[in-house]
Amino acid sequence: MQLEFYKYQGTGNDFVMIDNRSEFFPKENTQLIAHLCDRRFGIGGDGLILLENDPETDFKMVYYNSDGNQSSMCGNGGRCLVAFAKKLNVIENKTTFIATDGLHHATVEPDGLVSLQMIDVAEVKVSPDHVFLNTGSPHHVQLVDDLENYNIKENGAAIRYGDLYGKAGSNINFVKQINETTFSLRTYERGVEDETLSCGTGATAVAIAMNVLGKTDASEIDLNVEGGKLVVSFDKKEGQFTHVFLKGPAEFVFKGSIEI
Repeated sequence: MQLEFYKYQGTGNDFVMIDNRSEFFPKENTQLIAHLCDRRFGIGGDGLILLENDPETDFKMVYYNSDGNQSSMCGNGGRCLVAFAKKLNVIENKTTFIATDGLHHATVEPDGLVSLQMIDVAEVKVSPDHVFLNTGSPHHVQLVDDLENYNIKENGAAIRYGDLYGKAGSNINFVKQINETTFSLRTYERGVEDETLSCGTGATAVAIAMNVLGKTDASEIDLNVEGGKLVVSFDKKEGQFTHVFLKGPAEFVFKGSIEI
């Protein structure tokens, strides 16, 4: 069978996109999904995303990590799926869709940037050397001095598989402050089991964590990721973060077909 796919990337976080509105895709075949995401033997991607019909919203997002397993929310993947939905003429410039963590609103701006509303965050756990919070996916946030030369894969894996988070694990973000409103981060992603060039839920987690730690008073924060730049904005009241938006590029790379 020939499978038609689209490739998208958001600040270097890349995804295999499939229009599954006819529900033809074998969703339980984790081996196939992992193969499609394989950079040497398949298409290549940090994850695979299915666009499906939903009775109450414009579409449904079904996200798989590159290991073939269905996963929690992916912010950059969500933004790329919005761009994909626009390309398919499922939406115009504004949309509401459903994902594993609930309802999302998004806008495709005139310059092509996609702004995606993330979930509200009410609980942020602050420890002496790190912060933990869930922004649709679980995130460990830790400040380091020499971010450029830090061994992300080794140190990230040690925390992800350590006693702190148990079998479920967590995504691990290492952060350096650049100025009052700008932070650089590098992320070890659970499910990819390596550093990725960008992580949208991670950037969101870092922005909120830095505000909680008092590193910034800004409600709009610039994030430098390895694959580009993202912006996170939010409203904060009594320790609760609402109207959380992740904004950045979501770009079509190529379209193709593969025998499965």
